[in-house]
Amino acid sequence: MAIHKNAGSKLFISPTAVVPDTVNAMTDVAALAFFEGIDDWVEVEEVEDFGELGDTSEEITFTAVGNRRVRKLKGPRNAGTQAIVVGRDPLDDGQEQFIAAEKTDFNYPIKIELADARAPEFTDSVLYYAGLVMSQPVNLGNVSNVVRRTFNVGINTGVYEVASEQIVTP
Repeated sequence: MAIHKNAGSKLFISPTAVVPDTVNAMTDVAALAFFEGIDDWVEVEEVEDFGELGDTSEEITFTAVGNRRVRKLKGPRNAGTQAIVVGRDPLDDGQEQFIAAEKTDFNYPIKIELADARAPEFTDSVLYYAGLVMSQPVNLGNVSNVVRRTFNVGINTGVYEVASEQIVTP
């Protein structure tokens, strides 16, 4: 697959809370089926920046006195805290859903549809995960700025990807 631009990508949140341990206990196939079975996605408008997400392993080290060499091992995996920046729109249902989610202690499913189909007969890739909306600060800026809001999402499941694929026609 070739590289692609992010223009045209879309962000969604489900208002139905999920339990991350339940998702994390599933196989990748079962987790994808779980996320694809969600039918109450709400699109978030005016996304400026999707931020960064994805697993990073914690570094565990051990230094043996005899050879003075630091050995590295992989520890727990962390999918990160995603900073999603939007142009503040108090009439947007998706942004309102993120604001409501931040006021709870629950994790919510999130979906990103990437605009990466390589040709008309291909689908776009989709990313799924669940996370805790940790904060929602507003950046008022100055006289020449668009008012923005940043939703910081602590990701508590793996990030599951459905890759772009050719559409099969009968």
